[in-house]
Amino acid sequence: MPGREILEEMNEVQGPTPTGNSRPYRTLAEALRAHRIAEENHEFIAAITDAVGISSYIDRGRYIEAIRRGDGASLHIGKTYTNGFTEDEVVVVGSTPLRLRPSEGRAPYFFVTHPSEFRPIAPVKAKRTATPRAAAAPRAERATKTSERDYGVCDVCFMVKTPAGGCGCD
Repeated sequence: MPGREILEEMNEVQGPTPTGNSRPYRTLAEALRAHRIAEENHEFIAAITDAVGISSYIDRGRYIEAIRRGDGASLHIGKTYTNGFTEDEVVVVGSTPLRLRPSEGRAPYFFVTHPSEFRPIAPVKAKRTATPRAAAAPRAERATKTSERDYGVCDVCFMVKTPAGGCGCD
């Protein structure tokens, strides 16, 4: 039966979350794609999860819950942060220990900010310099409008003549 696989996946154990349901992810990459976490953070997050040892990933609505293999709190992986480290925990990515900051919403744990949040601010466009441009060829003078042309004044009635040479006394 072709739809049977889908039904079996839907019968997985579900738990309460802010969105009402949760589901396990097969891999970290699947979880990161599902939560639309910036691609430039994937390698960094993978390094963190490898360093602490994660056994499973669960969708919790606003974040991914990463369950540790051993003791310790689960990590909460959000779009811009990973939270759930202890004060004395040292997490090294590459050869650099991460700078952990105290969590306001999940005390007594600490969090780390993802690299995409440290992007340089876009440079401001440079203002136009005062260097002179090459002189453009002078424009030919345009013919003036008809109302501005002088067709003369009538000697009898002293009115301005029309383009045909007539006036008010004709």
